[in-house]
Amino acid sequence: MLTGKTALVTGASRGIGKAIALKLAKEGADVIVNYVSSEESALKVQKEIESLGRKAYIYQCDIAKRDELEAMVAFTIEKFGKIDILVNNAGIVRYNTITDMSQKDWNDVVNTNLTGMFNLCQLVAPYMIKQNHGKIVNISSLAAVKMLPASYGYTATKAGISAFTKVLGTELIGNNINVNAIAPGIIITDMLDSLGDAAEAYKQQIPAKRFCDAEEVAELAYFLCQDISRYIVGQTIVIDGGLAL
Repeated sequence: MLTGKTALVTGASRGIGKAIALKLAKEGADVIVNYVSSEESALKVQKEIESLGRKAYIYQCDIAKRDELEAMVAFTIEKFGKIDILVNNAGIVRYNTITDMSQKDWNDVVNTNLTGMFNLCQLVAPYMIKQNHGKIVNISSLAAVKMLPASYGYTATKAGISAFTKVLGTELIGNNINVNAIAPGIIITDMLDSLGDAAEAYKQQIPAKRFCDAEEVAELAYFLCQDISRYIVGQTIVIDGGLAL
């Protein structure tokens, strides 16, 4: 259980981030629901968390902008007084061939997925060090270990997240702070439904013969946020139904 714990989850208005925010709340945590564009979706998540008897606040923030991250961390401390759990979930992808990818597309992906995660970890770490405890869960991707065509920025940043997690994990474990990553495979989304027969073709490539549910990723994140995971350090755990094997 996470009773009395506080969590900051980025990209929490939908998908994996939403599932993680709700799972942590179900297990007793109060949550900051970060979002970038859809206030309506974030408010729905907030209401769901509050219906579970937990505190929740929404916070709009562009992960690529350090000054906005600084303000979000300050807001979290103002509301909760501490940060026990940080989930770096927010991310973007741009699909381009090497000759078509613009410098802007590359920078947007790197600044959001990798630099944003670095900045937020750097901003939150001092509070966790002072507390002498904390859990950081970074959301990587199957793309970190298995080639995803035309996804240069996304693949590079997700692999970078896994490498970063190793370094930060070994640095902070002496302060009772666990840093680990999750690399999800293909997740059930509305986009998959729109693929029709193509989605079925993708599914047949997976040994488990099904796609991953966001709630399954949330269960793993919850495990990594519990004390029972205290001896797991700097790992990237792949949850993909065997697709990367």
